[in-house]
Amino acid sequence: MGFIAAVYGLVCYVIFFGSFLYAIGFVGDLVVPKTIDSGPGAAMPEALITNVVLLGLFAFQHSVMARPAFKAVWTQVIPRSVERSTYVLISSLLLDLICWKWQAIPATVWDVSTPALQALLWALFALGWLILLLSTFMINHFDLFGLRQVYLRMRGLEYTPLNFTQRAFYKFVRHPIMLGFLIAFWATPHMSVGHLVFSIATTGYILIGIFLEERDLMHFHSAEYGAYRARVPMLFPTGVKRH
Repeated sequence: MGFIAAVYGLVCYVIFFGSFLYAIGFVGDLVVPKTIDSGPGAAMPEALITNVVLLGLFAFQHSVMARPAFKAVWTQVIPRSVERSTYVLISSLLLDLICWKWQAIPATVWDVSTPALQALLWALFALGWLILLLSTFMINHFDLFGLRQVYLRMRGLEYTPLNFTQRAFYKFVRHPIMLGFLIAFWATPHMSVGHLVFSIATTGYILIGIFLEERDLMHFHSAEYGAYRARVPMLFPTGVKRH
């Protein structure tokens, strides 16, 4: 069973990584067949409702399945070793659904034509994705996406939760992964109405997700995380307070 779990975890990770790469092209309106501004659009009300439902499905799954109370019940149904991989798989498939069924709303909000500003915005777009990816390794990329769990299961070793970390980016902001998303979603030389809807909705979800995550962290690491939260800004570096 350990080997099967490991293969399952690896397959889930490959699907995630493919979805992640596609999402970069989707948001940036780059390379991939279907992007945030391409494909047949629909009338404004229909497009808006479709897109909000798609984002809502992703946000609901992402939040509910991440909560400890849900995990306690869910791991009575599936092995604990593949719980994270299954979460990653479902999240990836819902992300794929967004990319597939998204309805373009092409009306322009802003369009930057100055080459220097275009280059700056593209650099910020790339920087956002880079911050996001690097931040996953600063906690534990392989635990975050379920590979560590299935590897330990294959080796017959007990899973041990990660220690609370304050390395690298986490010394300056509490949620660098979310900061990376925000930069990547908003930094664009061409902002369409559809892209604006996407950016506003995902920003709202990110703030709600941070609230829920910090509530859980305060429950399990109240003293340590409370001190960290008092010292380090949530999303934007403003200078770390020293005590």
